[in-house]
Amino acid sequence: MHSQERGDVLAHVAGNLRRLRQAAGLSQAALAEASGISRRMIVSLEGGDANISLSSLDKLAAAMGVGFVDLVRDPARAPSAEINEVTWRGTAADSTALLLGSAPATREAQLWLWSLGPGERYDAEPDPVGWHEMIFVIEGTLRLELPGGATDYSTGGFAVYATDRPYAYANPGAGTVRFVRNVIS
Repeated sequence: MHSQERGDVLAHVAGNLRRLRQAAGLSQAALAEASGISRRMIVSLEGGDANISLSSLDKLAAAMGVGFVDLVRDPARAPSAEINEVTWRGTAADSTALLLGSAPATREAQLWLWSLGPGERYDAEPDPVGWHEMIFVIEGTLRLELPGGATDYSTGGFAVYATDRPYAYANPGAGTVRFVRNVIS
C-alpha cells in the first residue's frame, strides 16, 4: 500500500494483523514463511511503520485464512459490507483507492472507487488463478494494461478480465480519471 502520509488504514492493518496472526496461532516467523512476506516487514507492519502492496496484504490474509477486508477494516465498526477506507495513495494528491465495501463470493467480492491524477499509474501483481476484476470508468480515460496490450476506456467504458497475470491502470490524460473496480474471487 503506497501512502504519502500515514492514514487510519495503516493503523487498522497494524492492529488487525497482530490480532489475526495471534488468533491463528502463528508467530511472526511462521506467518512470514506461510505468506512469503519477510518477518521484518511483518514486524514493521504490526508496528505501524511500513507501507505494503495490496497483493502482499492478500498474501498475509490468505496465510492466516482470513480475507483482505479483515486486515483493512476499522475494528471499531460493526462487521458490515461497508468499509469506506483509503487503501492506496499515489504520488499525485488526487490519486487514491477507496475500498467502499465487500460482499461474500466464492471467497470474496470487493467494491472500490479509484482515482488517478494525470500521468499516475498503478502496477498490480498477479492474483491467484480464479480472481477477476470488473472496472467501470465514471470520469476521464483509463488505460488498462494487460499482457496482450493496452486499451483506453473513456467515461462509460468497462472491462472484465482475469487478474492472474500482471496488469496496470494508467492515466494518460491531462485530467483526473475515476473508475469503479470490483474484485471477485
